[in-house]
Amino acid sequence: MIADVKKTTEQKMQKSLETLKADLGKVRTGRAHPGILDHVKVDYYGNPTPINQVANVTLIDARTIGVAPFEKKMAQAIEKAIRESDLGLNPAAVGDLVRVPMPALTEERRRDLIKVVKGEAEDARVAIRNVRREGNDHLKKLLKDKTVSEDEERRAQDEIQKLTDRYIAEVEKALAAKEAELLAV
Repeated sequence: MIADVKKTTEQKMQKSLETLKADLGKVRTGRAHPGILDHVKVDYYGNPTPINQVANVTLIDARTIGVAPFEKKMAQAIEKAIRESDLGLNPAAVGDLVRVPMPALTEERRRDLIKVVKGEAEDARVAIRNVRREGNDHLKKLLKDKTVSEDEERRAQDEIQKLTDRYIAEVEKALAAKEAELLAV
């Protein structure tokens, strides 16, 4: 019983951490990386389709992403989808390849992005604390139903708190890494 509660709690905390890392990956820095375009959808025969399913997304150099469509006629649709996304990028089609140069970030934009990143990290911390609360509530229910002793419940709560502390520290580490990446010129 208790082991199931702890396992479920840890899985949910891990998922919250993975979600944070995915969200941080979408925040644009001065450097190019293919994950930036992951959430861009292209109109593919009337269906909004993720860009990585209609094209090969690669790095040309440190500040340029290359998007090579699998079908030649998709180049214009891909260029349009990237331009209309909320990323503020200006792609250019060169033959069959769509080049996406990454503009340098201004100091003001860096500060705004750091605020966004801190907000994402706070959301992850709140999610982890909510998972802790759910786990503790489940333990209290087990205690109330008399399926576990008070000592077992107290030990399990302590272990859930240690899990929480560990995952919050992971969130802080991810936040510090992203802030350093944003501030690097």
